[in-house]
Order: sequence, then C-alpha cells, then structure tokens
Amino acid sequence: MDVRDHNREAWDRRVTAGNPWTIPVGPEEIERARRGEWSLLLTPTEPIPAEWFPRVRGADVLCLASGGGQQGPILAAAGANVTVLDNSPRQLEQDRAVAEREGLELRTIEGDMCDLSVLEDESFDWIVHPVSNCFVPDVRPVWREAFRVLRSGGALLSGFCNPIGYLFDPRLEREGKLQVCFSIPYSDLEALSPEERQELYGEDDAVEFGHTLADQIGGQIAAGFSIVGFYEDRAPGEALGEFIDHFIATRAVRPRVGSGSDVAV
Repeated sequence: MDVRDHNREAWDRRVTAGNPWTIPVGPEEIERARRGEWSLLLTPTEPIPAEWFPRVRGADVLCLASGGGQQGPILAAAGANVTVLDNSPRQLEQDRAVAEREGLELRTIEGDMCDLSVLEDESFDWIVHPVSNCFVPDVRPVWREAFRVLRSGGALLSGFCNPIGYLFDPRLEREGKLQVCFSIPYSDLEALSPEERQELYGEDDAVEFGHTLADQIGGQIAAGFSIVGFYEDRAPGEALGEFIDHFIATRAVRPRVGSGSDVAV
C-alpha cells in the first residue's frame, strides 16, 4: 500500500462525509478573529493557551497537515501570512472556499508533511500542526522538516496521540471495555489483516500509526527543538478518556542562534 495515496483519498472522502475536522469555520468565527477574539485546537477539545501565540499579525505561519478551513482562515483573519500544507486536495478546497467567501489571503499547497522540500529554509515564524502525524509511518522526518523551515526563535505547536490509545482491542473498546491487545509502536497495516480493517473501519478509511513518545517528544528534541510548553487532552465519548488524557500538545522552539534564548517570536 502507498500510505500517502491511500490516506489522501480517505481524507477526501471524509470531507464528503462531513468529518468534524473537515467542516470550515463560519463567518462569525472569522469576524471574531478579525477583532482579535479567537482560539485554535491542536487536540480534540482543549484550546491552545493564548501565551503560546506571542505575535500573530504579520507573522509567517505554516499550518502543517492542517487543511479543512479551520486553523488557516482564522489565523489569516487575525492578520497572519498563512500557508496551509495538506495531503488532501479536498481539505485544501475548504480553506480556499473560506478565503474566497471572506476575502482572505492564504496560500495552499498539496504535499506530504514528511517532505517540505517545496518550502525554503527558515521561512516561517511558527507552525501549527494539529493531530495528524498518526497518518504517517515515521514521524521523525516531520520534526526535522519543521525545524528546517522555522526561523531562529520560531515555534512549533503540535498535537499528537499518546500511544496508549493504540494498545486496546478496538472491538471491545466500542463496548466500553479496555483490554490490551497490541504493542507500541503500532501500525494498522501490521496489527490488523485487510479483513479486520474492513470490518472495523471500512476498507477505504485512513490507516493509522501509533508512534512512541521517544519518537513524538524525543524526536522533536533530536531535531534540535527545545520543548517549552506541554498540555494534555482527551476525546469525549472514548472509553479511554474516562480514565486518562490520551492526547498531547507541545510547544517547541528553534533556539535563537548565538543568544542562548529559547523565546519564540
């Protein structure tokens, strides 16, 4: 399977199906953003802390694997210079539709979060990367590429899955029962047969990967980042969420050259 092609088509179908992460923001949210009244999500429910955004107006921002007409248009309305890169053409259409409707300027690029070669070195002040790297087999290239395209002092705001969420039998989990079944790192392609994937999720749904915390957090540090912010979140209605927060958000900065400072722009 070509994972990128498969997941591109899967997310295009999710747009048609009205997945919550594909529904564009409305005019009211854009108007509030223009007044400086806005918030964003990296994880299911917990807004990003306001102090994680030292400067918005005039900042060059990359919304990484962040299509869907949500984060990008809000940031553009708040005054940022926004580029949205996503693997799904239909998700990018949602961003362009909001931009046209609201008279916003933003750039959209269809691409792979693991390969940002279309973007120049040190071209962004910060990156918004909501939960999405569960759709690539190897997350470390994401961190290396993000570091490369950020300027000195720039910040990477990321949301990702705690791998604990991939431990349990999905059939029993739907019944509210948690029984350890799989190991971490996790891959739909290795843990489940094609028949099991068909039964559980449908043959055409996106395939997912549960990355270790060594790759998710340690991978950011290995890429050169300093992690200066952290919080956790949970998804409403999920069995595991009754017991533990199973989503993580980090604020990581590319240290300023020669200053010893880790304070982002």
